[in-house]
Amino acid sequence: MIRYLSIAATIVLALLFMVSPLQAKAKPTIAVAEFKNQSGAAWWRGGMGWEIAGMVTNELASTGHFRVVERNKLQHVLREQDLAASGRIRRSTAARMGQLTGAKYLVLGTVTSYEEATEGTDAGFSFKGISIGGKKKNAYVAVDLRVVDSTTGEIVAARTIEAKAKSGGLRLGLHKWGFGGRFGKFSKTPAGKAVRACVMHIVDYLDCVLVKKGNCLAEFEAAEQRRKAKTKGSIELDE
Repeated sequence: MIRYLSIAATIVLALLFMVSPLQAKAKPTIAVAEFKNQSGAAWWRGGMGWEIAGMVTNELASTGHFRVVERNKLQHVLREQDLAASGRIRRSTAARMGQLTGAKYLVLGTVTSYEEATEGTDAGFSFKGISIGGKKKNAYVAVDLRVVDSTTGEIVAARTIEAKAKSGGLRLGLHKWGFGGRFGKFSKTPAGKAVRACVMHIVDYLDCVLVKKGNCLAEFEAAEQRRKAKTKGSIELDE
């Protein structure tokens, strides 16, 4: 009997050691609010904010590291709590929101900058969805991201996420990102590509700051310092 108990204990210990650190930890419960727009981007239309929030939500779910609150449930709660467009949440409101949604963390995003430039000439040709030569378009998107503890109202993480994309040269008339709704027609444009790149960077950051931590935090901090240095370098101060 003692021998069997010893074998059983050994098996249990072996199974415990096989569980990865991410599996051993409880998954953070997270909800993504409607993204806001302060960039003046011409392609932004009504409903875009929720479509981008939906893209972030889907990417978070695909990591397997989060429990994600459904958009419909969150929309109902946000309407009740009258969340300000600025993303500011009072302590009492946050606590109530946390109880109603079951989300520990609420993600708030604001598109603060969008730039698009065209370079090159009109020369070139297009045949059956393939374009060669001609003008090239570049797009830049910046999103101010905040992660709020839904029980205290405290901002636990904040970061500006940037992405660039371009078109031109050899371009196939296909896309793999699965845009839908109002944003669907922008999926092949530099704007669509830059937004999708931003979404992926956002998810990488949330995965790092809320789940993985460790070395990835230093990498994001280094990227943030480079961004700030570049921004300061582009500003000409009056003497």
